[in-house]
This record gives sequence, structure tokens and C-alpha cells, in this order.
Amino acid sequence: MLQKHAPKTLLGYLKEELSDSFKVLVATILSHRTRDEVTSVAVKKLFSKYPNAKALSLAKHSDVELLIRPVGFYRVKARHIIEVAQIIINRFDGRVPDKMEELLTLPSVGRKTANAVLAFGFDKPSLIIDTHAHRITNRLGLVKTRHPDETEMELREKIDERYWQPLNELLVPFGKVICKPINPLCQICMLKDICNYFNSLKRGMKVRAKK
Repeated sequence: MLQKHAPKTLLGYLKEELSDSFKVLVATILSHRTRDEVTSVAVKKLFSKYPNAKALSLAKHSDVELLIRPVGFYRVKARHIIEVAQIIINRFDGRVPDKMEELLTLPSVGRKTANAVLAFGFDKPSLIIDTHAHRITNRLGLVKTRHPDETEMELREKIDERYWQPLNELLVPFGKVICKPINPLCQICMLKDICNYFNSLKRGMKVRAKK
């Protein structure tokens, strides 16, 4: 059911259509607070004119803004991705760094973005923890954390890295289709029997029924 109805996610787009670490990096930056389908259209337009770091590093802000305008905070993102391209050309000899510490020095790059680049740009084991993954793993009871970065660190200790990539590709569509932020479809969820969130709901319903 999930595979049939799941919307196309940014992670799916990165896996299917992008082939280099720079495009993965820029696409993930553009995806911040933006729907995946909007991001996909914007990156296609952007890369059709600026296909690599060198080209984007020389771009005019106004031209980039026009290409990515549908995405949220497009003016700020236009400035950031041009800065990222310039840093990659000037500081990293034209190559996207493949180490977490170096990726985190780039504008608008946090752990989620860095992990996406490592996973899809360099095929390195990485956990991409966004709000969906954070919510789902807390509801299931795998972790009890307040921030996605904390969730990532705990899951790294609890889950073998051979399962990290499959989790990256499953959690986001699962969060959009089944384990939604509001009104999750618990009754049809295959994980409900082992889910702390669902079991707490059942206990609450029993208490109310007794009253």
C-alpha cells in the first residue's frame, strides 16, 4: 500500500535522477521547507542552465532567483547555493567534500543535508533524519529525543549501518502517507502493535470507556 500511494520524495529523486555530489548538495539545500515536488521542478530548471559548481559560482543572483522562485525562501537560498559553489571552487578545488566536518562548514548545510550528500553523492552509510524520521522513531519508541540530530546519534548506536540506507528511503514516504503529523492512519499501520504512540492511544480510549 505504501509503495503504491507514496508521493515522490526528494530522496527518491536524488537516487533516481541525480548522479553527482554537487547536484545532491544543491538539491537538498533547496528542499529545506519546500515540498519535494516543487524542489524537483526547481532543480531541473537550475541545473539545465548551471550544471556544475563552476557555472553556478559565476551566476547572477537575480538569474538564480528566477529559476528557483517556487521554493521557499528562494532569495536566501539563491545566495547560499552560489556561495556554496564558490567555496567548493576556491577552497575544495572544485570537489564537494566527502567528510561530515567539512560539509558542515558550507552555508545552509546541517547534518540532514550533509548526510544526504554522503549517502547519495558518495554512497557512504549515513542516516538522514528529517522531521518525519524523527517523529516516526519517537512514536515507535526507538528513541526518546527532542531534536532530529539527537535522534540520528541514538539511531547510529541502535541500528546496524547496513540498514541505514533502506531506512532513509522508507521513513519519509511512510511519514507522509501513514504516520502523518496530524491524524496518522494508525488503524492500517503494520507497525501499530509495536508502536508506543498507538498503544498509548488504546490505553486512553479504554480509560475513557470505563468512565
